[in-house]
Amino acid sequence: MPPTPHRAAHRRVLSLALALGALGASATSHAAQTVCVWDPLGTSGQIFDAARTYALVMRKHGADITVKAYTDERIAADDFKVGQCQGLLATSLRTRPYNAVTAALDHGGAATIIKDGRVDLDASYTVIDKAIQILAADAAAKLNIQDGHEIAGIVSTGALYTMVRDRTLFTRGFAGARMPAFDHDKVQAYLINMMGAQPVSADLRNFVTKFNNGGLDVLFAPAVAFRAMEIDKGVGTKGGISRLPLGFTTLQLVIQRQRFPEGFGAHSRRHWLDQRDAVLTAVRKAEADIPPQTWVDLSEQDAVAFVSGQHQLRVELGKRGFYDKQGLRFMKRVRCSVHAQAPDCATRAEIDW
Repeated sequence: MPPTPHRAAHRRVLSLALALGALGASATSHAAQTVCVWDPLGTSGQIFDAARTYALVMRKHGADITVKAYTDERIAADDFKVGQCQGLLATSLRTRPYNAVTAALDHGGAATIIKDGRVDLDASYTVIDKAIQILAADAAAKLNIQDGHEIAGIVSTGALYTMVRDRTLFTRGFAGARMPAFDHDKVQAYLINMMGAQPVSADLRNFVTKFNNGGLDVLFAPAVAFRAMEIDKGVGTKGGISRLPLGFTTLQLVIQRQRFPEGFGAHSRRHWLDQRDAVLTAVRKAEADIPPQTWVDLSEQDAVAFVSGQHQLRVELGKRGFYDKQGLRFMKRVRCSVHAQAPDCATRAEIDW
């Protein structure tokens, strides 16, 4: 029986509705995304420039990303938290709430390797590089996902060094020394209190200015910030930088999974992984460009004791809930795969909890 005009019209309307629905679903899954990017130099900085390149490359993976620069990391993190951005590229201090495992790369001493009483930077950077490679692999995809968020890229920005205005602090101790205290970093507050140092409220926008003006005695930063952020002015000729790093720093990209195409996170992690050689070259050049007389070396005995103390502290912070136990376990396995002769590798600490 041929369709009546009424039935034919109904089918046309139904077909149109289904087509519009399909278009609507496609538009929702591939809606434009905004990524908040922290760069202390704003739109003129290298971090933001790398983010712009990233946005262009990710188009072939179905994303339509707009990048927005922030010189205030706190505001960038707040905008991501309230949904004004669907991605956040910032330090692990800000991305830690969204993934505690990947934040472990930056924990004190988690990647540091000591050989014959001296820090082995090449081996330490190998630990960081290996950890990032493992996390970027498809087999480790679950480690990047937590509560609807996903780490979509990690960039190593170098060792974190202690920089002081007066190098005698390295021999007389840090009790009473004025150190920057970031409101959002509970671990930092705990450590400052443990050392008997004096916390001074600061953030990434003003901690260098406070240091250079004498409001801080100590700050912690990677070598790439030494000249770029003019920390060298505060260090001057009387200050110094400990050659033994506190840890290693990363920038991490966290995204809201449902706002990006299926499988986007894996493509994104591979993109950032491919940038690691160029970034490491810049990091090591920045370290080499620091004047030799600025570096301060600990004795072999003090260096070994320092790293041992960091190991014990990580265990304590893991038990107290400041550090993620799975993250510490992951980093120990990577670290010991690079240098199995380290004393702590003969124990089950940071593995069994």
